[in-house]
Amino acid sequence: MAGYVKRILIVLAALGCAAVGAQAQNAYPTRQVRMVMPFPPGSSTDILARIMADQLSRKWGQPVVVNNVVGATGNIGAANVFRAAPDGYTLLFAPPTAYATNAALFKNPGYDQDKWSPLGLVAVVPYVLAARPGFPGSTVADLIDYAKKNPGKVKYATAGLGSTIQLAALEFGRRANINILEVPYRGAAPALTAVMAGEADFLFDVISTSVPMLKDGLIKPLAVGSINRSSFLPDVPTVAEQGFPGFRALTWFAIAGPPGMEPTLIQKINDDIRAILAQPDVIERLRAVQMEPSPMTPTETAQWFREEAELWGRVIKDAGIAPSD
Repeated sequence: MAGYVKRILIVLAALGCAAVGAQAQNAYPTRQVRMVMPFPPGSSTDILARIMADQLSRKWGQPVVVNNVVGATGNIGAANVFRAAPDGYTLLFAPPTAYATNAALFKNPGYDQDKWSPLGLVAVVPYVLAARPGFPGSTVADLIDYAKKNPGKVKYATAGLGSTIQLAALEFGRRANINILEVPYRGAAPALTAVMAGEADFLFDVISTSVPMLKDGLIKPLAVGSINRSSFLPDVPTVAEQGFPGFRALTWFAIAGPPGMEPTLIQKINDDIRAILAQPDVIERLRAVQMEPSPMTPTETAQWFREEAELWGRVIKDAGIAPSD
C-alpha cells in the first residue's frame, strides 16, 4: 500500500512540474524581446523586420525591439544571436545569408547555419531576369542566342561577390552554357542603375525593386526566378518554363533563434508568426512592396533552410568561389 501511494505521489509531482512548465511557456514573453537584424536600417529586410516586430509586440503585449547589428555580410549580427541564451528573448531576422549562403562563403562565419532553431519563414521575393531597355530580344532564348553570338562580351551586373543576385546569374550562365562577363557594383541599386543606363546587358534583381522600372520601360523583363509565375508579373514566364526546369532564384526572409530552443517555445513563436502572416492588413502591406507572405511550420522552415543551403552551396562551389577569412 505504501509503495502504491508513493507511486501516486511521484506521478502527481511530475504532472505538477509539467503544468508549471506549460504555464511558464504560455506566459512567454514576460519582458522585452530583441530581434537582431544584421543589416543597416532602411533596407527592405529592415522594413520587413520592423513590420514583424511591431505585430509581435501587439500580439505578445511586450516590446519587440529591432536591433541592427551590422558587419561582415551579416555574420556579426547572426553570430550575436547564435551565442545568445535559447530562451526566446533574442531572435534573428535575416535573409538567406545567415541560413544558406555565408557558410560556403566564409571559413568561419561565427556560427553553424545547420544549428539554428527555425521559427518561421516570413516572405519570399522572386528575382526577375531583366535586360537593358534596348536589348534585342524579350525571352531567355533570345538572351542565350545573343550571348552565344557575342561570347565574352555580354555583361551582367551584380552586387558583388557572394551576393544572391551574383549567384543567380552564375547558375543561369552555367545551365545555359554561355560565356558572359560579370560587372560587380557596390550594391543592388547601382547594379540596377547600370542596366537601366545600358552599361550592362542584364541582371537578376528582386522583383520588389524592379517592378516600378519594368512598368516604366526602364528595363525589360525576360523571366522570373520563381518556380511558378509571380502574381506581381503574371505575364512574364519563369526561367524554369523557358527550358530550365527546377531553376529557382529567390530571396527570402526568416526568423530563427539560437540552437537549443525548447520545441514548445519554437512552436508557440511559429504559431504567432503564422497568425500574423494570415492577417489581411499584413498581407496587404507585404504585397504592396511585392513580397509574398510565406508562412511555414518549423519543420517546413528547417527543410527550406536545408534546400536553399544545398542549392547555393553547390552554386558557390561550381563557380570556384573560395571561402574568405
